[in-house]
Parts: sequence; C-alpha cells; structure tokens
Amino acid sequence: MSLLIKNGRIITADQDYTSDIYIQNEKIRSIGPSLTINADRIIDAKGKFVIPGGIDVHTHLDMPLGNIVTADDFETGTKAAAFGGTTCIIDYATQARGTKIQSAFDLWMMKAESKACIDYGFHMIITALLANDYTELDKLVEEGITSFKLFMAYPNALQVDDETIFEIIKYSKQIGALVCLHAEDGKEIERNIRKYLIEGKTSPINHALTRPFSTEANAVRRAIAISQRANAPVYFVHISTADALNEISNARDKKLPVYAETCPQYLFLSLNDMHKSGFEDAKLVFTPPPREKWNQEKLWEGLKNNSLQIVSTDHCSFNYSGQKDLGKNDFTKIPNGCPGIETRLQLTFSGGVLQNKISLNRWIEINSTTPAKMFGMFPQKGTIAVGSDADIVIWNPKKENVLSASTHHMAVDYSLYEGVKTIGNADLVIARGEIIIENNIFYGKPGRGKYIKRDKFNFTI
Repeated sequence: MSLLIKNGRIITADQDYTSDIYIQNEKIRSIGPSLTINADRIIDAKGKFVIPGGIDVHTHLDMPLGNIVTADDFETGTKAAAFGGTTCIIDYATQARGTKIQSAFDLWMMKAESKACIDYGFHMIITALLANDYTELDKLVEEGITSFKLFMAYPNALQVDDETIFEIIKYSKQIGALVCLHAEDGKEIERNIRKYLIEGKTSPINHALTRPFSTEANAVRRAIAISQRANAPVYFVHISTADALNEISNARDKKLPVYAETCPQYLFLSLNDMHKSGFEDAKLVFTPPPREKWNQEKLWEGLKNNSLQIVSTDHCSFNYSGQKDLGKNDFTKIPNGCPGIETRLQLTFSGGVLQNKISLNRWIEINSTTPAKMFGMFPQKGTIAVGSDADIVIWNPKKENVLSASTHHMAVDYSLYEGVKTIGNADLVIARGEIIIENNIFYGKPGRGKYIKRDKFNFTI
C-alpha cells in the first residue's frame, strides 16, 4: 500500500518543518510541500507531529530467570512497543554459561522471528568465551550483532572480571563492535547483601539499600580506566546516579569515547516512591534501583547537554503476582526488572519536552536518531529522509492519557506509573510502510517484524 501523509509538522533530530511525505514499498520515496502524488491512502496530519518511530535499544523479552520467564515475549512486548510509538527494538540475547555464543543467537532468533510485530536486532550478553575463542565474536559481527554486553555485577551468574572486560573491549574495537557495560560493583553489593540478610533485613527496599550510588560510580570509574587502557569505546547501560554521570561527563570532557543511556524509571521514580505498605515495593525492584530524587534533575541535564545520549527502557517485565512474590520473605529472590517498553515516548514528551527539560528535536534524538546511529541502523532508521524505512509515527501532542495496568498493552499485571497523567501519544504508527496502529487499534500481525542486520560501530559525538 502507498501512503501520502499531508500537512504534518515533521520533527527530526535537527529539523522542524511542515511538509508532505510519500511512502511506497516500505520506504520514504518523496518529501515536499503540497505533493500531488496518487496514493492508496491519504492521511491528514494537520495539527500533529510526524516523527521517526522510536528505537528502544535495551529490552529483555522472553527472558528466562531460573524457573520463570518474563511476562512479555516478542509478540506482546513488540505490540506494546508499537502502541507507544516505538517501531524497532534491540533485545539482549544471553549466552548461558558453558554454552557457545552462537547457540544464544540461534535461540533468540527462534524466539523472535515468528512473533515480533516490529523490526528487531540483538545485542549479545557474554558470560564467558569458551577456550578464549574470539572467533565467536567475529561470527556475531558477520551476523549483524555489533554490540556485546558485559556485567560487572551478579557474581557466579553474569559477572566477568576486569581483565576479561579489557580483552573483550580491546578486541571489539578491532572488529567494529561496541561493548555495553552493566556497571555496578558486584563484590561490594554481595558483601552488603550478606550483611543485610544476617541482620534480618529482607523487605524489598533493601534491594535498593544494598546497592548504594557508590557501587555504580565506582564501577563506572573503573570501567572508564579499562576502556582507556584498551584505547576503545564503551557504552554504559541504565545510568541512574549523578555521581556515575559525573564520571562519564569528565571522561567525555577529555574527548574519550564514552557513551551512556538512562531510563524513564530513573527520570520519574525515586526512593521516595518506596516504603509502601505490605509487599508493594517489589514492583520497584529493578537494577540499578530507584535513587534519591535529586539525581533526576542531574540526569535530565545530562540528556540535555549530551553527557547521556539515549533513553532506553531496560524493559524486563515480571508479574507482581506469581513472579515478584517469589521473594516475599527475601528480597534477593524477587525477580529484578520492570515494564516500560510502551510508555517511554509518552513520559519523555510529557515530562521532558512539555516541562522544558529537553527540546522537541532532542526528544527525537535521544529516543530514535542516536539509538540508530550508535547501533548501526542509521539512516535506514531513526530519521525521516528519502530512502529511509517508513517507520513513522503521527504524534498527537495534545492527547491526554492516564497510565494504568488496566489500559496498557504489556502482558505484565502492574504499571510503574499507575494513575500518572501524561499529555501526548501516538495516534497512528507506520512500520516499514504498513499502518500497524491507528486510533488505539492494532492492525499488525505477529512475525511481520524483520531482523535488522546492523552495521559495525562507527559513532562519534
């Protein structure tokens, strides 16, 4: 089907203008004022923003954890993403310890290919290189997985040592890949956890209290030193504190290739939202945990001044009932993670743009354009330009919403933002030239999403 979008206010990372867009065969074919091209359907976008579809570069769909699995798989998760104006994700495939990395890629492809409603790519979580076989990384890059994630936390499960981080960062630069780091001081956290359990401190808030801000800042500082020694770039996931951000800002002031993301839960939630009655705080057990509220202003400043380049969600949804409550008597047994794949654009528009914390152009930049550039998908995605994929959202800047588990499309049984009022939402979502959301109705289908084979890392800003 060919589409002609008329009279829309087109917003990209660096432009703001009124024009028409003609779409045919999945691509943007023409942009200009008063286009008179025949199309199968004409869409009048007057009074609306026409924006590139959002790109969420940090999700965990159909992710196993012990004997349970996340509430959202690639069907429900990507469908919910589309309702929120996101048209592409990069999910984290995870290498199980003692297995070959290729096995994880094959498994995650199988999880996604018949279910994804929007386009997708993968990062690879590396837990060990069997026999130091670096050719496994070469194969990943050939497959279009050009970013690897390493953990500095969760000993005996995901954590790798500093020398392994150094070697993989150094090798990744040689083959055109970027290393993403989960930066928390795993040893200090484990000491804190042992102490708290001995003292009988088992309620959910102790998850946050055993992971103080110093555990993030110290790990970020250490990792920057490792990347500097390797003379290679590094990308920090889910930065949550002003102290860690200061370490990143200082490195960037020295022109080091250090990049980072934050997530809505750190921009809009804090420790003040905990201390509810009963077990309710388990909904806020995610990692890193909620921080002191004053950190939020610093994170917004980091997004504005480009110390932070991206907003992702770290969507990792476990149900409150039947999953989170596995840790009712021990916070260490509460599955870590929270939902958010659907609400990222709403929250950052309403709480960011409308509150004058970021500009409209910056909103697009941190939610779509820079994610595409950082992770090898630009200009195929992340912009509105002739030749780009027709991933386009017609955004109603005046639409009022009340966020709630009763109305969201994620498969999880709670919302982090229950009852929160926002302004701005997607009226119509086009993914590769196909209308998949219109007037809050889903018209896509599972399996229509395509795997995106990403280019090698080539980003400087």
